[in-house]
Amino acid sequence: MEIVERFFTAPKRSFFLFGPRGTGKSTWAESAFPDAITVDLLQPETFREYAARPERLRELLDANPKAKDIVIDEVQRVPSLLSVVHALTEQRRAVRFVLTGSSARKIKRADVDLLAGRALLRTLHPFMAAELGRSFRLEDALRLGMVPLVVRAEEADAVLRSYVALYIQEEVKAEALVRDVGNFTRFLEVASLSHATVLNVSNLARECEIGRKTAEGYLAILDDLLLAHRVPVFTKRAKRAVASHPKFYLFDAGVFRSLRPKGPLDRPEEADGAALEGLVMQHLRAWNAYRGEKNSIHYWRTRSGVEVDIILYGEEGIWAIEVMNSRQIRPQDLRGLKSFLEDYPQARPFLLYRGKERLKRDGILCVPCDEFLGQLHPDRSLAAIERA
Repeated sequence: MEIVERFFTAPKRSFFLFGPRGTGKSTWAESAFPDAITVDLLQPETFREYAARPERLRELLDANPKAKDIVIDEVQRVPSLLSVVHALTEQRRAVRFVLTGSSARKIKRADVDLLAGRALLRTLHPFMAAELGRSFRLEDALRLGMVPLVVRAEEADAVLRSYVALYIQEEVKAEALVRDVGNFTRFLEVASLSHATVLNVSNLARECEIGRKTAEGYLAILDDLLLAHRVPVFTKRAKRAVASHPKFYLFDAGVFRSLRPKGPLDRPEEADGAALEGLVMQHLRAWNAYRGEKNSIHYWRTRSGVEVDIILYGEEGIWAIEVMNSRQIRPQDLRGLKSFLEDYPQARPFLLYRGKERLKRDGILCVPCDEFLGQLHPDRSLAAIERA
């Protein structure tokens, strides 16, 4: 199978590379470091050997004195290895450790605390449209998502259906993160209804018939397993009362689709709009991460309900992005952006929609969503897309 070249660039020093299962961390590491020594902790025998004797890593390096790069796959499975890595980074500064993982939960609890800053923290995200190039199809991305494991599969629909179930079995159950996996599975389904919306934990707990503290704990697990994230409201120099709750997003549009309940009372357009907004959000998170986290990502919502889906704030300015799952632009679609521009006139707005033409309405640039995603590249600023 043809390897898709990823936008992620390896740091010159040791680093952690976190990302959900299936995002291609192992494939990327194999391609980027063909001469590296690899310790794959997903292999049962390797896991047993290093779990029993973490110092085996030192012996491995002693036997390979010319090694420059050491890849440890799924390092969270043996957190005690980090103590050995910590010592080796002090003693062998010419060696670069590449520590991949799909969960930071166990590592956070390790005494070494992410190597006390001696290794950088980086993330690998699902595919970006520009990585796929001409093979990117917006309709496919909204239905199947952009997780490489799914996108590259011959039976993508079947792989997507099993993805979350396998994730729960291999990560949640194996690490004993919750007492009742069934409850957690039901929580995931209910939480999917909050995708791309303002999160109310009390309401979520009530729907799941669990306590608020349990719901908060489950949300923390989603954060640690990199399955979801929360986006805060933009409050900098606010001129009016704004919302206080964050918005909630699952990390991939396809995973959202596979989790969201489907039935006669579920309106397709609601799921379609949430999937589109989530797809744009996951692209912007990847773009921002690969550019070195130059922006903070927010949303904006007043107490009266006027909202802008995505706000990027950083050294390159303030960008306000509204995502519309429609092929026509109505005057009311511009309302949120216009209100935001009244409070932040220096902001630069985008309205992304499902049409085919790049337009300018009332000073607001309206860009087809697939065009915007296809032009989003870590080497390009939003200003470059604006000028295109």
